[in-house]
Amino acid sequence: MSATTPSDLDRTLLPQVTAAVQAAGVTLRERYTEYARGADLDAITEEIHANDEAVLDVLREPLLAARPGSRWTEDELAGGALPAGEWWVVDPAEGNINHVHGMQEWAVTATLVSDNRPVLTVVHLPLTGETYTAVAGRGALLDGAPLHVSAKTDLGAALTGTGQARPGEDERTFRRIGDSVTAMLINGLVVRVSVPATLQLIHVAAGRTDAFWQFSDVRSGLVAGALLVAEAGGTVTDTRGEPWTPASSDFLAAAPGIHAAATEVLAPIV
Repeated sequence: MSATTPSDLDRTLLPQVTAAVQAAGVTLRERYTEYARGADLDAITEEIHANDEAVLDVLREPLLAARPGSRWTEDELAGGALPAGEWWVVDPAEGNINHVHGMQEWAVTATLVSDNRPVLTVVHLPLTGETYTAVAGRGALLDGAPLHVSAKTDLGAALTGTGQARPGEDERTFRRIGDSVTAMLINGLVVRVSVPATLQLIHVAAGRTDAFWQFSDVRSGLVAGALLVAEAGGTVTDTRGEPWTPASSDFLAAAPGIHAAATEVLAPIV
């Protein structure tokens, strides 16, 4: 595939991806109810899979057609580096567990990852109609209006967040989450612990919150938010301050003014 510029992605691909993600959002919204669906784990899992399949039926073909030669990652909970080339990293129901429990924090996301670098993303919230977009080198937008991260410089005044990436994490990961929440409660102002990651990261990109971290490499929950935060002026690394890639074992996105302080809090938690 020939190389493309940010302007090519912005002008030609972004409108197509936005239309596809918004159409998929209609499907997910039609499946939504304000009451919980599923009274046991098997029933909940069945509802989650049904949501995924319904939305992917709408989303997969338009995205692959919009970017000839691109490939598709099938497992939305997978992590680690991708093979070279262009890949669609999609979460058909980001926050699926919220959707099936009648809560409102869920979205449809699609991100084009080129040689392990997110270069274009669309995050659509069907209940509010909000659409967050970013193209590498072109900024981050909410319904066409520029996004900017927080200007805070004091971690003691910061609203931060974290959460688990997938059910059934190992005990060490759960203990790291707990230890990190305690440490950030001591050093910050307020910590929000919730899922999904992308919905916390759009708040960082919009300057509503100041940092988000996660002890995870799950690509589908991080690549969209990583690009949005970076393009909104934020700093995206691992929890030790090293450059983040999909191969990184953990993740931190923060306003530049508090990033160093956040790494000082999180780096010792192993």
